Amino acid sequence: MSGDVTGSWFAVANLGGGLFRIHEPHVHRFFRANIFLLHGRDADLLIDFGMGLRPLAPLVAGLASGAPLIAVATHSHADHIGGFHEFADRRAHSSEALACASMPESATFAPIFRALDEPVAVPPELGWRKEGWRIAPAPLTSTVEAGDIIDLGDRRFEVLHLPGHSPGSIGLLDRENGVFFPGDAIYRGTLVDDLPHSDRIAYCETMTRIAALDVAIAHGGHNEAISGQEMRDIALDYIGA
Repeated sequence: MSGDVTGSWFAVANLGGGLFRIHEPHVHRFFRANIFLLHGRDADLLIDFGMGLRPLAPLVAGLASGAPLIAVATHSHADHIGGFHEFADRRAHSSEALACASMPESATFAPIFRALDEPVAVPPELGWRKEGWRIAPAPLTSTVEAGDIIDLGDRRFEVLHLPGHSPGSIGLLDRENGVFFPGDAIYRGTLVDDLPHSDRIAYCETMTRIAALDVAIAHGGHNEAISGQEMRDIALDYIGA
């Protein structure tokens, strides 16, 4: 069964097959990122963690299967890393380890959020002020590298290193089922490649690799899922092919 369930802060879409898409509808659209929870036979997989404006763990606990939970961050930007600290098994690319340990604002870009006139449409809690909001440190319990496998028992996800948007950006690819979680490397909408640590040359190389992937569906870091063909078209358009 699939459908939508909206809570007081988070919105949840049941995409079927044990996959849930979570987002924060009251957050400014630029920072309104996707969170994904996927049930596995031996472990559940949680990908990205929103802004950390409200606790995420209670919602995830209500949706999870009861198996051990593996929490994987695609990168350390504020809109993807805010609730990371709430989970025990925390993994990200090795180049993100220092950022996750202390969450410096030079890495998370949280000041961009606080600088917005209206970062949220409604406050996450009574008395909330954007000036006091910070990302909590979330030291990694283990790191991942390109080619590593995250095994849920009935599904296996290969870690792809996808630099360009950020140095440590990763995606998770289920080659057998053609399902891809690319984080902010690719999605429908304006791609961000002009942050201080973005690298457009590396991004072009990443897009060349993405364009060659045999993927049926890609669940990006923002907006709705895209087909493999749309994903490839976006990648080729980026590199001007």
